[in-house]
Amino acid sequence: MRNQDFTTTIQVAQTPAEVYHTILNVRAWWSGLFDESFEGTSEKMGDEFSFLAGGGVHHTRQKLVELVPDKKVVWQVTDANLSFVDKTDEWNNTRISFDISEEAGKTKIVFRHIGLVPEFECYDSCAPAWTQYIQEQLPAALKKATS
Repeated sequence: MRNQDFTTTIQVAQTPAEVYHTILNVRAWWSGLFDESFEGTSEKMGDEFSFLAGGGVHHTRQKLVELVPDKKVVWQVTDANLSFVDKTDEWNNTRISFDISEEAGKTKIVFRHIGLVPEFECYDSCAPAWTQYIQEQLPAALKKATS
């Protein structure tokens, strides 16, 4: 069976180290679209942060559960309240993962929201939002951080 988790991949000019550090700075890239706000930290193992967007329609809490410097970042969603869907805790126990590698002189970023599948009610809203954050906001944050 094919993996149904939401996945998107980009390549950027910045180094794996630059990508890794920018991903850890969630405020730099997971923002700018839906009046987002954050509480907490997201730089080292065990750090936890809350993400609020859309005037409170999306509220989640993430814990940093896996770090491989310049190669991988994984957060586990420990609490979710998505008030725009019937099952408001759909994201609970899902994982937000970034795999970072070098490929053809660029840095490849494979983003996966492990557990966010088409059967989720929020998929049709969440997948396009993730696409914007990863394909637009993250590259813009990388350019800003390295210019």
